[in-house]
Amino acid sequence: MMIQAVLGNPHHPEYGVATIPFPIPRDQYAHCMELLEALEIGDAVKADCKVEKIDSFYTVLKRVEMLTVNVEELNYLAKRLDSFDTGEAAQFQAMAHKLELFELKDLINLTFCCQQATVITDFSALAAVGRDHYMNLHGGSASVDELNALDGKETARQLIENGGGTITPYGVVYDNGMKLEQIYDGRFFPCYYYKPNVITVAVTSKAEPEDTEHITWLYLPMVQEEIDRALLRGGITDPADVRLRLEDSQLPNEVDILLDMECETLSDLNELAAATDGLSKADMEKLGAVVTLAEPKSAVQIKNLAESLDLFDFAPDAHTPEEYGKYMIRQSGHFDYDENLDAFYDYEKYGTERVNAEDGMFTDRGYIAYKGYTSMEEVMNGSQSSHMEMGGLSR
Repeated sequence: MMIQAVLGNPHHPEYGVATIPFPIPRDQYAHCMELLEALEIGDAVKADCKVEKIDSFYTVLKRVEMLTVNVEELNYLAKRLDSFDTGEAAQFQAMAHKLELFELKDLINLTFCCQQATVITDFSALAAVGRDHYMNLHGGSASVDELNALDGKETARQLIENGGGTITPYGVVYDNGMKLEQIYDGRFFPCYYYKPNVITVAVTSKAEPEDTEHITWLYLPMVQEEIDRALLRGGITDPADVRLRLEDSQLPNEVDILLDMECETLSDLNELAAATDGLSKADMEKLGAVVTLAEPKSAVQIKNLAESLDLFDFAPDAHTPEEYGKYMIRQSGHFDYDENLDAFYDYEKYGTERVNAEDGMFTDRGYIAYKGYTSMEEVMNGSQSSHMEMGGLSR
């Protein structure tokens, strides 16, 4: 928890308050919105939450107390700050103090540029100060040769002697010419990957041109309440009004190329993301092979396959009958393999016999075979039996 805020209704203090953690955990999002709704606050767009109290490592945020804010802006700000290291935290707090920022819009925009500033908290470590200052002036990066050649102490002395520093409770800050750019326009949050997610979708209104910058970013899977509120912020109230673009995906490439974003719905994409969220790397590899074998036509069918991986045998990196036979005998766990007898195993013959007897194929990822009782079409349509044939590979 980066921030804990006590929020109330500025027009009806008698309604009481709600204590909300920020960033709001996904599994608590719907409940937190219910708490705010009971106070008749928490609008997706409007600033209607009075901050009665705020507790955070970022003490500069105390200046937000008694102000009326938008809960989604506070949540986005908390996500941005949660990713900061100690140096970035000092830069943010010192610059917020120097610029006397109070509005959440300005504080959000500051998170995108405060890294340009230099903050001195320890004047006994001038070499480190000089190195950090040099990095700040060069976009946060420098080659090893540059840093080895740099006289950190001299760089720091020049910075201090040139003046321009501002004393703050968080150190002496030098803005280095930083400008508070309007990355966030007050309505559409910039794309930001707070935590790993399965599918990232850019959502725009069909009423807008295709190259519009008015983009609502969805990081699936998400709870439905969060999706609905994000769309409201984007001015989208009709699901038929949306244009979807696949921005990023942790799914196998075989899945990505099958997704037709002109035909898919947010609901189906979210269910697919939920079904694959938490899959191991091995299972993602297997899913890629399963999709190649089954040839699904939609996110719904891919989701059903992802939930039915146990109905498939997978021999990773097996691209020939010999490699498949070798995998089965050595690695599948169905045989007591003795390496001293390796010369007596006919891997190719065994692999060929299994391939001929199974409903499978070789893919770029390895050999995949279906072992369910019902057809793969029924599996993809969600009507498969839970029974599986005996034997075969185990996952």
